[in-house]
Amino acid sequence: MGGGNSPVRKDRSLDRLAQTGNVAQFVSFSLEGGRARQDFSRVAGHTPNDPFLSERMALETLLRLSPDESINLRSFSPDDPRSREFIYGIKNLEDAVCALKRLLESGLFVIANETVDVRDGGVSGVSQGGVLEFAPDDTPRCVEKDGVASLPIAWGLSILETVYGFRPDLGPTEGVRLEFSVHPKPCGWRQTHTLLWEHEAIGPENHRPGWTWPNNFSRHIGDKAFGLLMSHAIGLPTPKTTVIPRRVAPFTFGSPTGSKEVWTRTCPREPEPGLYTTVKGWIDPFSLLAREDSGGGAISSVLCQAAVPAKFSGAVIVTIDGALIVEGRQGEGDLLMLGVNPPELLPATIIADVHAAHHRLDSALGPVRFEWVHDGDRVWIVQLHLGATHSTSKILVPGDADDWVRFEVAEGLEKLRAKIRALPDATGLKLIGNVGLTSHIADVVRKAGRPARIIVS
Repeated sequence: MGGGNSPVRKDRSLDRLAQTGNVAQFVSFSLEGGRARQDFSRVAGHTPNDPFLSERMALETLLRLSPDESINLRSFSPDDPRSREFIYGIKNLEDAVCALKRLLESGLFVIANETVDVRDGGVSGVSQGGVLEFAPDDTPRCVEKDGVASLPIAWGLSILETVYGFRPDLGPTEGVRLEFSVHPKPCGWRQTHTLLWEHEAIGPENHRPGWTWPNNFSRHIGDKAFGLLMSHAIGLPTPKTTVIPRRVAPFTFGSPTGSKEVWTRTCPREPEPGLYTTVKGWIDPFSLLAREDSGGGAISSVLCQAAVPAKFSGAVIVTIDGALIVEGRQGEGDLLMLGVNPPELLPATIIADVHAAHHRLDSALGPVRFEWVHDGDRVWIVQLHLGATHSTSKILVPGDADDWVRFEVAEGLEKLRAKIRALPDATGLKLIGNVGLTSHIADVVRKAGRPARIIVS
C-alpha cells in the first residue's frame, strides 16, 4: 500500500483510514533525538491526533478507554512496514510504559492500540473483488485458512445485517481490498460496530465466491440457520424464523406463512440428520439445550420457525449422475424424513414447482439438497444444504464390501446409528424396506460413508 518506492508506515496508513472509517483506538510513537515522540492517534472523545502531555498519559488514557482495559504494542522498523515484536493484552500501565520504552530504544516505531476481542461473537474478514469472506473467533487473516464463509458481497452484508442487527460500515468496496471486523458492542475511536484494519487500492477485480459450507460461520450460528439465511438471501420463500443462538443475540428473518403454529428445531453446528429434537409447537429452548447438549459443543442455536400449512411436503437431492430426485407426501413430512412413511406419488404441478425452486437455488449455488413444504400456492424452503450426493436409485453409498449386514428400516434411526457404530471393518449395509433417498435414514447412511444398498422388501 502507498505510492512511490517506499512503503507507507502502518500508523500513517491508520491515520488515513480513520479519516473516513472507524479504526481501533491507537496512539503511535517514534524516537527522535533520543526522546519519545507521539506521531498519530485516534482515541474516543479526543480530536484526531490529539497530542497527549506524555507517552505515559497517552497509554493511561488508551487503557482506560479500551473496552477490556487492555492494550497491545505493535512494533516495526522505519524502513519495513512488516511487524516486529507484538505484545498482546497488556493490562498494567507500568508494564506498558516499560515495554514502550524498550521498543523505542531499539530503534522501532510503536503503535499502541486497544485490545479487540475477536471472540466476542462477531466476525472478521476481507472484502475484495465483489466477494466478502469472514469467520468468527479470528482476525482478518482468517481468509488465509480453511473454513471461511465466502459470499457475494451483497449477500454477505445482508446476512451479517440480519444476524447482528446493523449493516457493516465498509464504505466504498469497489477496486479496494479491505480488512474489517464486526462487533456486537461498539468499539474503536468512533465507537461503532465495524472496525477497518487495512485499506488497499487494487483496481477493478471480479472474483467468484469460494462456496464452502459447512463453514466456521455456519457452525457459529447453526447449520440450519445458515441454510435458511442463504435461501432468504436468494429470494426463495422462507418461513419466518427466530434464531436463538448461544453466542449471538436472537435474530429473525423470513416471511409470514399464514399459520399461527410454529416448529421448534434444534440447530446443530453441522448436519446431524434426525439426531436432535424437532417438534411442532413451542418448547423451552433453554431446557432443550440443557437436556440435549449440556456441554454446548454440538448445538449452536434453537430455531422457532413459522409452520407452513402443508398440502405436500418432501425433500430434494441430486444424485451422483446429476439426476434430481424429488420425494414427498401429502400433508406434513416429518415422518417421511424419519423414514417411518415412504414417499408417495406427487401431483405434476407440485413437482414442477419444486423443480422451479431447485433451478433458482442451483443457478445461485450449484448442487443443493433441501426440504420443502408446499401450501397449495407455492414452495417454501424449510432446510437447505450445499452439495450433491453419491447416491443412485438403489445404491446410497457406492463401494464393495467383504461382508454385508442387513438392517430393517422400520427399526428406526436410533437403531440404525447403533448398527452403523457396530459395523466391523470392510462391512457394508443392506437397507431392507421402502426408504426414501431424501430421508434422514439415507442421510445418516451417507454420512457414515460405509457401502450401502437399498433392498426393497
